[in-house]
Amino acid sequence: MSPRGNSLSSQRPGDLDQSVDATGMRVALVVARYNAAICERLLEGALACLQQHGVRQRDLQVVRVPGSFEIPLMARKLAQSGSHDAVVCLGALVRGDTLHYEIIAREVSSGIARASLDSGVPITFGVLITENHQQAEERAGGKMGNRGADAALAAIEMVELMRRLEP
Repeated sequence: MSPRGNSLSSQRPGDLDQSVDATGMRVALVVARYNAAICERLLEGALACLQQHGVRQRDLQVVRVPGSFEIPLMARKLAQSGSHDAVVCLGALVRGDTLHYEIIAREVSSGIARASLDSGVPITFGVLITENHQQAEERAGGKMGNRGADAALAAIEMVELMRRLEP
């Protein structure tokens, strides 16, 4: 996905096969409404990736939240519901003139990680944290790929890895 060659779509021998069949995986996607145009492009990339790997429409749930700050709570709620194998988090934070951006970025990042660890469900990070709108656009289907698709692929890979490790 990323032309730089360091995204999840760059596979090495022994890595998850990109053609893995994810049929039957149940995936929730939590999408921020703030910075809506960017978030919609992230969602499009994530949905395309999931469907390309066999996740059926009926096994997808998209939940929209006001902004990125609200993503971790909803991700945790969905993960703990037992209805989803993975949760994909999508949002966009763009630096402004105040400390608000840094505080929100830190809390969203740690909140998503904490939700995944607490629930034991793969919750992947597709929240852009950029210096400007151009960087966000480049990472939401532009020349730097689509981080929504990368987060979706990470979700598929984590579900597969966790299934392999089950007794």
